[in-house]
Amino acid sequence: MENNGNYKRLTRSTTDRRIAGVCGGLAKYLNVDPTVVRIVFLVALLFGSLGFWAYLIVWLAAPEDNRIE
Repeated sequence: MENNGNYKRLTRSTTDRRIAGVCGGLAKYLNVDPTVVRIVFLVALLFGSLGFWAYLIVWLAAPEDNRIE
C-alpha cells in the first residue's frame, strides 16, 4: 500500500494556544472549535485527574505544528 502523504497528524498548535497548544491542535485534528476542546479538558480536570494526565501526555508526545518535516 502506498503512502501518498494525505493523512492527518496530531500536532500542538503554535497559533491557537493558551498553555502548550494541545487543545488548539486537538481541535484542528478533530475539526471542532478549540473552545469546545478546552471545556472538555476543564470538565475532565474537575471530575478527576484524567484531564491533567491526558493533557500532559499529548503535550509531551505531539510535536508543534511548525516542527513537522
